[in-house]
Order: sequence, then structure tokens, then C-alpha cells
Amino acid sequence: MSNKRIVSSLGITLITLITAGCSVPLLVQKKVNKTVPASYNTSQDTVNTAKTAWRSYFTDPYLTALIDTALYNNQELNITLQEIQIANNEIQARRGEYLPFVRVGGGAGVDKVSRYTSQGASDEISEIKPGKATPSVLPNTYFGAFATWEVDIWHKLRNAKKAAVASYFSSIEGKNFTVTNLVAEIANSYYELLALDNQLGIIRQNIDILSNALKIIKQEKEAAKVTELAVRRFEAEVYKTQSLQYEIQQRIIETENHINFLVGRFPQRVQRNSQTFGDLTPAKVYAGVPSQLLENRPDVRQAELKLEAANLSVSVAKANFYPSLGLSASLGVMSFSPLYLGNVPESLIASLVGDMIGPVINKNAIIATYKSANAKQIQAVYDYERTVLNAYIEVANQLANIDNLEKKYTMKNNQVDALTQSTTISLKLFTSARADYMEVLLTQRDVLESRMELIETRMKQMNAAVNAYRALGGGWR
Repeated sequence: MSNKRIVSSLGITLITLITAGCSVPLLVQKKVNKTVPASYNTSQDTVNTAKTAWRSYFTDPYLTALIDTALYNNQELNITLQEIQIANNEIQARRGEYLPFVRVGGGAGVDKVSRYTSQGASDEISEIKPGKATPSVLPNTYFGAFATWEVDIWHKLRNAKKAAVASYFSSIEGKNFTVTNLVAEIANSYYELLALDNQLGIIRQNIDILSNALKIIKQEKEAAKVTELAVRRFEAEVYKTQSLQYEIQQRIIETENHINFLVGRFPQRVQRNSQTFGDLTPAKVYAGVPSQLLENRPDVRQAELKLEAANLSVSVAKANFYPSLGLSASLGVMSFSPLYLGNVPESLIASLVGDMIGPVINKNAIIATYKSANAKQIQAVYDYERTVLNAYIEVANQLANIDNLEKKYTMKNNQVDALTQSTTISLKLFTSARADYMEVLLTQRDVLESRMELIETRMKQMNAAVNAYRALGGGWR
């Protein structure tokens, strides 16, 4: 068989093998569903509170100062910022992979070739200079530039870079989501702290009222109008209320330290004006339409970018089934003596090589990588749909919570007014011997509980406004 036929047969065989290696397993893929309901209720108003910057939404100067400090000092947020830097570095690494790699270097060594080889026999009869054969021990010195480049014919490397870019923007959205949660958590804790301060004030007032009532009871006992039992019951109620005072004080310390942790500082008193708590009214929340969640919620955009990166990763894994084209080149000088390196073009060396390599046998690793990339893409689809669903439900829950808490506060306020009036009446009736001491005691207890619940309801209203703002995607701007 002639050389041309041998070369032709080898070429046909190589092409057949490479073509066979290009077969890609058929996998089931999942398309994402981005549809959301048209509205939260019957309203189609597109005014959205989420577009309000947190500095405008929160007007308390002490609260805004806390948030401002946390955005610089919070450790979790600073960790997230480093993740953004890591993702940015990954882009640089991916970008460099589809550009030529060029190295410059040199080296030196010695080589002893057997005279009984074809090269050794040739060196024996060759002459470097007239009358002088090539030395048996031959030094070698070289210096030059060497380049390699994988030609990105299937866009594998470019898609890998695009996936890294999507991951980078996803990490930015992750930072924004961390900011949103941080702002909401500080605001909720701050309003809880104000509520606890006011509850502590009510408890101390109640202690004074009960102590005065106890003096009256003792006077009544001396006048033989009541027994020792009434005195002891009122004393027990005073002690109970005093113990509740210490419980509230502990909760204040823990809430303050939670805020200090979020702000990134060691325990200290949190500056605040608790006197204004009674005048607080929840901010009006405008929900807009559900489709705005896709734009305003950082976690939704983060999930969308993760899905984009997962789709690109599938393309990258699929490209591994196709042959890759590589080019390598070198240019430099080489000589058995450094003295001859400058003798150009005699010492000049140059090469240019191209190769195409594709998988043929044992593609298990490539298939497994491709299947894993496809499975992660399906995971990303479900994660996106779950994130959107969770966002919608969070908003719906908070809107209902705001409405119900407003009605509850009105009823609680009416209850406090009625019980406050009954306290004065019960004490007058008792001093005129027209009411039992237990009526006075139970009325005082009911007033304390209702006033504490009223403050807690107001706190929940403020928290609901904060949580609705966060659920709509506010707080990161």
C-alpha cells in the first residue's frame, strides 16, 4: 500500500473516531416559569414602597444612625463583600483561559548521545569546524518565547467566562439581599427596644399604684374592714409585678446587645428616644403589583442570575464532547555554546504546531460532568420558582398582617380605656366598702396586661411595616 493511501486511511479513521466521540447524551431539561399573579388583591396600582430608599422610609435619627454604622461594620456584610471580590477574580481567571498563554524563558544542560545510534553516528562524521567532529558530550543553551492557545471554536471558554460574570452579578445581588435583611433586622430590634422601655415604664407605674393600694389595704385592715388575707394578696401582686420588671430589664439588655452585634461593636447603651414610641404610626405601605418583585427583590434577581450561570455551565459541559483545537508556537535561539546564541539566523529555532483532540473511549467523566451540570440547572430552575413563590407569599402575609394589626390595635386601645376607668371606679368602691378587694386586685392586673399588650401590638405594627418593606424588596437602595 502506498504512503498516500496509508495517510488517507489514517485520516478517515481519525475523523470517524472524532465524529463518534462528538455524540452527546440526550438529557431532560426544564424550562423556568416566570409567571406571577396579576395583583395581591384587586388593586392594580403600581406605586411601590420598595423603591423608597431606607433613609427616607425610616425617619428616626437614632435608627438611621444605627443602620448607617452597620453598613460599614457588620461582619456578615463584609464577608459578603469579599465573596464579590472572589467572584470578580474568577472572571479574570476565565477571561485569561481563552487568550494565548505566552511564556519567556531559557535553560542550559548537557547531552551524551550513544555513538551507536543514528544521531550519534551522524555526529561522529559531522564537523563543526573543518577537521573537528561534534563533541560526544554536547552542552545545550537556549532562550526564547513559547506560546500555547486553545482555539475556542465551541465557545466553551467564552461561556465559562459568561457564567463567571453571571455568578459575579449574583454575588452582588446576594450582598443587596444581606443589606435588606440587615436593615430590617436592626429596625425590628430597635422598635422592640422602644416597646420594652415603655413596658418597663408601665410596670413601674403599676408598682407605684399597687404599693399605694397596699397602703390603703393595710389601713383598712387596721380598721378591721379587711383581713390579713387581703394584705398578703396585694403584697404578692406587688412582688409579682416587681419580678416582671427584672424580666423586662433582661430583655432590654439582650435586645441592646443584639443591635450592638448587628452594628459590629461591643455591648454599650443604644441611643434612643423611647418617649416617642406612643406617637409612632406605621408607615403607609404601597405594594404595587407582584411582577415588580422580579425587579425589586435582590434574592429573586440572585436566583435568576444563578439560573443563567447554570444554563451556561450546561453549554460548557456539553462542549467537552467536541474536539478541541490547540495551537503551540515557539521562537528563540539555541546553541551548544552560549557564544553562538547571537549568531542569527544559524542559532534561530522556531515551531508552529496545531492539534485537534477529541474524546473517543472512556467518556464517563465527561458524561458525569454533563449530567451534573444539567441536574444543577434543574435545581436552579426550582430554586428560582421557589424564591418567587416565597416572595409573593411573604408580601401577601405582611399586607394581611398590617390590616389585622390595625384593627386589633383599635380594639386593644378601647379595652385599655375601659379598664383604666374601671380601676378608678373599683378603688373608690372599695374605699366605700361597696366592692371586694379582689375586684380591685383583678382590675389592676387586667389593666397592666392590657397596657402591655397594647404596646406589644404597636410594636408588631411597626415590625409588620418593616417586614412588608423588606418583603417588597426595599432597604438595599
